Amino acid sequence: MKMEDDELRQAIEALNAYNAQLEALNRQVRLLQVSLEDTVRARESFKALADADEGDEILIPVGASSYIPAKVTGKKKAIVGIGSRLSAEKDLDEAVAFMEINVNEISKALKETIGTLGEIEKIATELTMAIENEYRLRQLSSQ
Repeated sequence: MKMEDDELRQAIEALNAYNAQLEALNRQVRLLQVSLEDTVRARESFKALADADEGDEILIPVGASSYIPAKVTGKKKAIVGIGSRLSAEKDLDEAVAFMEINVNEISKALKETIGTLGEIEKIATELTMAIENEYRLRQLSSQ
């Protein structure tokens, strides 16, 4: 089926819009993955601290795959970021539970974003094929 010039122009504009959306979704996936990794790391650190005895030495992640050794005190509390640059002191069990909720929410958002990304990739691929076919048809008819 041959496209009219306006249809071809609209298809190209739509493809450009889909490609921009794909770029944004890919950035969002990367940000969610980083956030998920950070949240899992925090949860695991809180668990390790909760399981340690007073006087034990544990390694605390400080970012960039780096850790510092720390001795466990009797005070089993953590300062937890709760959003909008706010933090709150929580018992370690509460901190672990809070991070678990965050892990689940971020995982859900990541899964949904990847699903949307896949749908848009499929549409963009089909549109690309239609545009390429139209160009081939036009080339053949001009020969």
